[in-house]
Amino acid sequence: MYETVIKELNAFLKGQYMGIHAYEHYIQSVDDFYIKKELQRIQQEHKLHAMQVAERIQNLGGTPVDDEGMIGSFQNYIGKLTAPTELDEQLKTILKGEDVYGIQLSEEIVKGDLDPQSMQLIERILDQDRQHVDTLKKLLQ
Repeated sequence: MYETVIKELNAFLKGQYMGIHAYEHYIQSVDDFYIKKELQRIQQEHKLHAMQVAERIQNLGGTPVDDEGMIGSFQNYIGKLTAPTELDEQLKTILKGEDVYGIQLSEEIVKGDLDPQSMQLIERILDQDRQHVDTLKKLLQ
């Protein structure tokens, strides 16, 4: 009964891992202390979200993925090679990743395929991701 829900939650979880790894790359390359702290805070929230989704998958009788998968890993590798070095451009890239890939694609992944409790969890996570977008926009100003 929950096979579809588990599959969708695992797809969402892979996206969380992609975000965690992308933030790691940018945290290492940013020198500004305040911006680094904000990126670390956002990354920690993504780690918490990953743990919450993994726990939900387990509670549904499934096995959570533990990384972003081969395709996600390849995308992260390419992203590191093509990542901008200017701080403003880095923040724009992070913002796009959080908004387009983090929120918009996640909404499509889980659209209509979740039970009410799982949907409530994902909506709570996406609301926090929207706050991340606002934070990143402020950092760009």
